[in-house]
Amino acid sequence: MNRRNFVKQSAVAGMAVMAGGPGLASVNDTSFPVVRIPAFERKFTSRAVEETIANVKRTVRDPELAWLFENCFPNTLDTTVQYSENHGRPNTFVITGDIDAMWLRDSTAQVWPYLPLTRQDESLRKLIAGVIRQQAQCILLDPYANAFYPDPFREGEWKKDITAMKPGLHERKWELDSLCYPIRLSYHYWKTTGDTSPFGRDWAKAMQLVLRTCREQQRKQGQGPYRFGRETAWSTDTVPGNGYGNPTRPIGLIHSIFRPSDDATVFPFYVPSNWFAVVSMRQLAAMMEVLHPDIPLAYDCRALADEVEKALKEYAVYNHPVFGNLYALEVDGFGNRLLQDDANVPNLLSLPYLGACTTNDTIYRNTRRFVLSNYNPYFFTGKAAQGIGSPHTLVENIWPMSLIMRALTSTDDQEIVAQLRMLKKTHAGTGFMHESFNQDDPSKFTRKWFAWANTLFGELILKVSAERPHLLAREL
Repeated sequence: MNRRNFVKQSAVAGMAVMAGGPGLASVNDTSFPVVRIPAFERKFTSRAVEETIANVKRTVRDPELAWLFENCFPNTLDTTVQYSENHGRPNTFVITGDIDAMWLRDSTAQVWPYLPLTRQDESLRKLIAGVIRQQAQCILLDPYANAFYPDPFREGEWKKDITAMKPGLHERKWELDSLCYPIRLSYHYWKTTGDTSPFGRDWAKAMQLVLRTCREQQRKQGQGPYRFGRETAWSTDTVPGNGYGNPTRPIGLIHSIFRPSDDATVFPFYVPSNWFAVVSMRQLAAMMEVLHPDIPLAYDCRALADEVEKALKEYAVYNHPVFGNLYALEVDGFGNRLLQDDANVPNLLSLPYLGACTTNDTIYRNTRRFVLSNYNPYFFTGKAAQGIGSPHTLVENIWPMSLIMRALTSTDDQEIVAQLRMLKKTHAGTGFMHESFNQDDPSKFTRKWFAWANTLFGELILKVSAERPHLLAREL
């Protein structure tokens, strides 16, 4: 059966239908069907993005990779953004895909690869400025929430959760990285464009809330204001300890009651997010000094970053009998630790990508060898691929995001090519990335419309094209 018929006939053809269905045109005159949503149905179109797609297609020799890039890179703009202007002020709501809510984490990651293109596309710059404004409004509504609705009066399916839910919230899982990602987007937008228009008083108030929330979640004096409970059959979807999480010792690290995967942490000091917070607090300090020098926040941000970094070096490093000194995924300050990795970002694999260390850092290199080995209980090897999964999708399911992140953080040509080949092999004929797929059968996958994974794949192809074009000058 050829690829066109496979997409039409297989049980996973839903993504092609969602994205507009097979059309008449083809990519590079091959049999790969058009699965990108038709132009007249796209939520937003960027001239710079379209030019980038055309340029990459001319340089990528492998027709399937070119096809995947054309489908995946614009998927966030095609299908998930809601852009508007109010008195000339842009506002952009970004849903995650098949869930009609905006995650602070996902929305940042979804538009992240478009940042360099804002220099040549004013409409794209305004769209990302709108994301920054919307994120600030979300934080002002509730800094402990992870996902929001565009309608501030809407009540969602989790309104009965045992936490301080309010209208406009989709979910209120406290995840430290949710407050780091908006800083990452703000800082790099500022550095890339020089535009300061999104960083008014509302943004500054939101950033003050970010710092206050992180300080509260160091829990040096009591449990703090956040707790969470849910009636569920999934143990990772609720929180022990009467909703406050498992016990910890106040050592300077910041609690993250949930992981980026939206699963509850075992030990609430989630190490990758604490490293992310170190980077973010220093970025925020640099912005506040220039943009809001009247608000005394920069010193406190740097002090928090220094405190967290010191605690990470003291409590998050474990001397493994095989790999040497490496980072645990989670710790509690009592000496307990969780040795594994989780596919969603931030994770241990992604630390250089987030700017927390270099790829040559000794502890990171040891950690990387561990998480990409069978010593990591969530590193799966099957007939179709090998890569990191997550308790969120149970065992034997690999996340394309982990393959992409492995390539993004690699300095080895053969390793990068191996990941590209596995990504080609495991999209199940849909032309898009998924949340996860079965290690032996990629047609068994979760989330057929997951915009972050799509855009991240586009980011990888752009990086390889810019830094290692020789890898794309041949069929893989």
